[in-house]
Amino acid sequence: MRIWSIHPKYLDAKGLVALWRESLLAKHVLEGKTKGYRNHPQLTRFKNSKNPVAAINKYLTIVYKEAVSRNYNFNSSKIQFEFKPLRLYVTDGQMHYELKHLLNKLKTRDPDKYKAIKTIETCDPHPLFKVINGKVEPWEVKKKSY
Repeated sequence: MRIWSIHPKYLDAKGLVALWRESLLAKHVLEGKTKGYRNHPQLTRFKNSKNPVAAINKYLTIVYKEAVSRNYNFNSSKIQFEFKPLRLYVTDGQMHYELKHLLNKLKTRDPDKYKAIKTIETCDPHPLFKVINGKVEPWEVKKKSY
């Protein structure tokens, strides 16, 4: 499961579809509707928020809007749009790590998307997140040193 901190506009088609699917799974976990993935590290920041379900619904709203902008047909009924404004935090170290991680994936999966974003040094966060100074988040499971 990868719930990106970076804005979904940087994702390729496969990445955006996977993000939608994985975020819906995260929503089910946070709602207590599944027994699997309950302790997945990617859910830590949502679980630590004041309202985890509202946070994942806001997250999904942005993913949905990105999908609509690409003329994808995601099902908006999966989202509960009635949530209070909220913001979570992410470190600039995490943002940098995720950008490098995405670029590594795109090199082989979508060379055109890779070329389009490979020169970006700092990317926009998903609008749920406010970027603060810091290292890679402690919940991140690092696969490689980027």
